[in-house]
Amino acid sequence: MSASQRDVKTRIGSVKNIQKITRAMEMVAAARLRRAEQRIAALRPYAGAIRRMTQQAAEAAGSSEVSGLPILSEHDSENNVALLLVTGDRGLAGAFNSQIVRAGLRAGRDAESSGQGVRYSAVGRRGVSTLNFRDKDPDGRYVGFTDRPSYADARAIAEDLMAAYIDGKADRVEIFYNGYISPLTQEVRRETLLPLQQATILESDDEDEQDGDTKPSRALVDYEPDAKEILAKLVPDYVEISVYRALLESTASEHGARMTAMRNASENAGELIEDLTLEMNRARQAEITQEIMEVVAGAESLT
Repeated sequence: MSASQRDVKTRIGSVKNIQKITRAMEMVAAARLRRAEQRIAALRPYAGAIRRMTQQAAEAAGSSEVSGLPILSEHDSENNVALLLVTGDRGLAGAFNSQIVRAGLRAGRDAESSGQGVRYSAVGRRGVSTLNFRDKDPDGRYVGFTDRPSYADARAIAEDLMAAYIDGKADRVEIFYNGYISPLTQEVRRETLLPLQQATILESDDEDEQDGDTKPSRALVDYEPDAKEILAKLVPDYVEISVYRALLESTASEHGARMTAMRNASENAGELIEDLTLEMNRARQAEITQEIMEVVAGAESLT
């Protein structure tokens, strides 16, 4: 075997080893994706109920009552914007992390061009490292749990965001995350959490209807205690459940994106193995042909 054939054979062995790894990662991502889908399905009815209850209480309390509490009051001006980017702790998931960072940085540039200050926070090591690389030192760094986020993780993030809003460090709070549609499809979602008057919760119920929830009826409701006090308790729950839902959606999207990326990598490795095998066979055939020609030439020289 010639040196070139040995090189090609070594490359084939290396690609086969990589293919084994990518196939194993695809299987792991598929198993984790099924669990993440189950968690999303279990959360969506509860999240939809919290959103509807908060919306109804806000409508019952009225704008004047809503503005009476720090967490509910809309600031006079929007000088500072807090942006939370939800990414993953690991890579090898296609454009999963990069598209969130691009969307968040684009929103930050738009805010800065309007004269607003921007405060970044990031979930996941990929988002934190990218913001640091771009000299956007994040206020909040939440890492180490993106594979399986808990409600306690969401509560810690929500408390920091609400504290920034109440203390006046942020006049608007937005979150960017990958919404899970299918293993092959994830979409970048941008939602406003605070102030409540601009929050996604008060816009429409289309998303909840897609989740299987029907639009709430407009029946008269008597609140005890009053709607303002109930709303003050519901808003923190709404922010927490919104963050938690974004974490779960992002986790499912990450596993789906990684499964797809690893499947594509395995298929590309298979094609590369075929090409390299064909190249090695051609080299072997050329070597055999050359040896035959040398034998024939030697036989002719003896006659």
